[in-house]
Formats: sequence, C-alpha cells, structure tokens
Amino acid sequence: MSGCLKESSGRVLIFLKVVPRASRTEIASREGPELRLRVTAPPVDSAANQAVLDFLAEKLAVPRGQVGLIRGATHSRKTVSLTGISLAEVELRLGVKSSQI
Repeated sequence: MSGCLKESSGRVLIFLKVVPRASRTEIASREGPELRLRVTAPPVDSAANQAVLDFLAEKLAVPRGQVGLIRGATHSRKTVSLTGISLAEVELRLGVKSSQI
C-alpha cells in the first residue's frame, strides 16, 4: 500500500516530512508518500519531535502515550506510530486517505 498512512501489527504508521520553525503548527500538504507537517518548534534538543508528537496526539484526540516516534529522530523524514486508534479513524481526523496520491 502506498500512502502516508499504513496499518501494521495492530498500530497505524504515519509517514511525515517535518518542517521546523514554521509560523504555525499544521498539516500543510501531501508530498508523495508523506504528509508535510509544519511545526513552530526549532529542530534543537528534540523540540520539533516533541511538537510533532504533541500535535498529533491533540489532533487525533488520543493520549500522548499512544503516539511514538519510531524513525527519524534526527531527520526531517519521520515515522510515527499510533496505538489505540484505527486507520479509518486516523484518516477521518486528519482528513487524508492512506492511498491518496
């Protein structure tokens, strides 16, 4: 399955391209197989990573403990894991489809 969302081993994976030091935190667009996510935090001392995880937890209305960074801690391309929420619910709350191009 191509797309920015994927269901795997009972969790949902989100593939992101993160842009730090933006004017506001928001999902900006779709870039190929990734969502482009802008965050106001700088890429220093994991501030941007924390902003990404906090934003997704709030946007998806899940506890922060259910959102984890599994790849890309020091890179702009990140993979985030979500537990306790279905792929369909993530698609609905983020307004994207897993197979959209």
